[in-house]
Amino acid sequence: MPLDPICGMTVDASSPIRAERDGETYYFCSEGCRKKFLAQQPREHQAPPAASVPTGQYVCPMCPEVRQDHPGDCPVCGMPLEPELVAEGEGESPELAQMTLRFWLGFAGTLPVLFLAMGHGLLPAGLSHAASGWAQMFLSAAVVFWAGWPLLVRGARSLGSGHWNMFTLVGLGILAAFGFSAAQVVAPQFFPEAARGAYYFESAAVITVLVLLGQLLELRARGRTGQAIRALLSLAPDRARRVGPEGEADVPVAEVHPGDLLRVRPGERTPVDGVVTEGESYLDEAMLTGEPEPVRKTPGSPVTAGTVNGAGSFVMRAERVGRETVLARIVDMVGRAQRSRAPIQRLADRVAGRFVPAVVAVAILSACAWMLWGPEPRLAFAVVSAISVLVIACPCALGLATPMSVMVGVGRGAQAGVLIRDAAALETLEKVDTVAVDKTGTLTEGKPSIVGLYPAEGATPGMLVSAAACVEQGSEHPLAAAILAEARVRSLAVGAVRDFQATAGAGAEGKGADGARILAGTAAFLRSKGFSDARLAPLEAQAQEGQTTVFVARGETLLGLIAVADPVRPAAAGAVRALHALGIRVVMLTGDNAAAAQRVAREVGVDEVAAGLRPEEKLTKISALQKEGRKVAMAGDGINDAPALAQADVGIALSTGTDVAMESAGITLLHGDLRGIVRALGLSRAVMRNIRQNLFFAFCYNLLGIPIAAGVLYPAFGLLLSPMIAGAAMSFSSVSVIGNALRLRRWKDVSGR
Repeated sequence: MPLDPICGMTVDASSPIRAERDGETYYFCSEGCRKKFLAQQPREHQAPPAASVPTGQYVCPMCPEVRQDHPGDCPVCGMPLEPELVAEGEGESPELAQMTLRFWLGFAGTLPVLFLAMGHGLLPAGLSHAASGWAQMFLSAAVVFWAGWPLLVRGARSLGSGHWNMFTLVGLGILAAFGFSAAQVVAPQFFPEAARGAYYFESAAVITVLVLLGQLLELRARGRTGQAIRALLSLAPDRARRVGPEGEADVPVAEVHPGDLLRVRPGERTPVDGVVTEGESYLDEAMLTGEPEPVRKTPGSPVTAGTVNGAGSFVMRAERVGRETVLARIVDMVGRAQRSRAPIQRLADRVAGRFVPAVVAVAILSACAWMLWGPEPRLAFAVVSAISVLVIACPCALGLATPMSVMVGVGRGAQAGVLIRDAAALETLEKVDTVAVDKTGTLTEGKPSIVGLYPAEGATPGMLVSAAACVEQGSEHPLAAAILAEARVRSLAVGAVRDFQATAGAGAEGKGADGARILAGTAAFLRSKGFSDARLAPLEAQAQEGQTTVFVARGETLLGLIAVADPVRPAAAGAVRALHALGIRVVMLTGDNAAAAQRVAREVGVDEVAAGLRPEEKLTKISALQKEGRKVAMAGDGINDAPALAQADVGIALSTGTDVAMESAGITLLHGDLRGIVRALGLSRAVMRNIRQNLFFAFCYNLLGIPIAAGVLYPAFGLLLSPMIAGAAMSFSSVSVIGNALRLRRWKDVSGR
């Protein structure tokens, strides 16, 4: 494990906080350590950050634990490995190009084999059946052993590794059909008279071509699952306009460093993450947040790489570049989620692990039954039934059922602003019947403003605001921003604070320039600091119902109370109604006072309110709901609500799109309100419904196809499945599963987005 070069702590090598210098990569435990490291290094020694996430690793789409640093085939299932992350502008894969060539040449070679095998009345005069057999053997050998060579190699590897898979069955079926026919051509005297001349070269060739067609269609379909990632990657521009002492110049984005000033002109995309320093404009963040309304940006506003600037021009300071931008982290998260496994896939894995040996056993038993009780030519019937069972039972559809739906669903979610950390969270979210949400920033705007000042006897409004602003300047809470804004409006002097301490969900304290202790927080917070109810209650009675109250004290003197209100989000009530329509119970968990919480609850229509909660009490409430038998999703900011997020069955981190808490929850929403939760729930249900459809089809296909291929219909109807028909059915099953999964690309939420 690497060590942080600043503090020496052990750091996970998968940490997104890293930097490169002189060709070496350094990992850091925090953004602060990284910034300190960069500040210590001369700028010319820093390697420019990568423009995108590296794609040097190859993984199996069906076996995510299999990975290597070069292309190839999976040793477990035989599927071709794919790049770990899709690269922008990536062209046709070499695997797809090679499979296309093999398919078309195999198809061309199969046509004369079919003509010789089936066009008996059209054969040239004088061409004997034996000569036709020799011609078929040589032509089909080219199809089987050249066009179908990758299939045979994968089948041989599966036998050698002990991981039997679909290519095991395909290889055995093709070789059985070709070998039986070739043996008759070369040494017919060793076969019973009734079985001679029963060639199946056309079956071997047609099965090979059909399997190649299935692989070709599958490769193309899986290539389309990367479109969501390519669309995200294409958002980042190649160049940025850097502002320096010598003027402005266009430079590659890879040469942009934290601290650089960049100009973003009308119609351009933001090149990196940063903060506006000059000018103002409206940015279209729809591709990242799913919300179509442009967002106003003024000095101090955060901006995200890939968002589209409107008509204004502004200068920004770069803060996160390369692999550290929100966009790059989203791409990384989507890629990891697409390769994760849903718990429902364990069923398919258990079945597939026993399925292939069972199919081989059924093929042998079927051949034996035909040899013992079948009509003449028994040997020919036995070979046909065994080959058909091997080919039709390929478990490809079963193996693709879950991964394809997860890959497409996760990509579609990214386009809608729903980032899924892994498939397990996606599956669990579908079972959720209760959503617990915080109030501030979720149901409300998260930008409270002061609506009342109630100074105590002997204090003035200016004294009250000045003291509160002094201690709150060290806090990042939305209430602190409202108090500081009021101090600026009143042009009040705000002194420095030291020994600052914040208590999550309660308040803050510190010492002013004169050493006096300053407190700002809830009534419970001040009570814990020695202030009695007798002093607090008269002030609290002056605030109107539903207002958030902040008590302020300096030393042992109670200065008064500040009343703050946070307007309810316009879409909150509609989102709660949509959750109710999905059968979801909505519970508000907030650290605010009961009156403020009840006011918001009445406006939006939540089912239950728990107010005045500290972070650990939110966890207790989540546990209580779970003990009632409920599946609970907790939506929070991923910082103060971290204990509750961890306790919930599914944690949902709400974000504004710049400070994304991607590692704190199973689901991250790039637009921080309840509409994102509705969208995530709808996507989860759509994906799981799609997976169940795929699994149902795959199981039913094999349950019906294997007995028919074995000949169960022959006694009653005289029907015995041809190996060619079995090959076509097998390819159709895989293509059907893929096509059904791709329907998720057209999924829309209740708003039609």
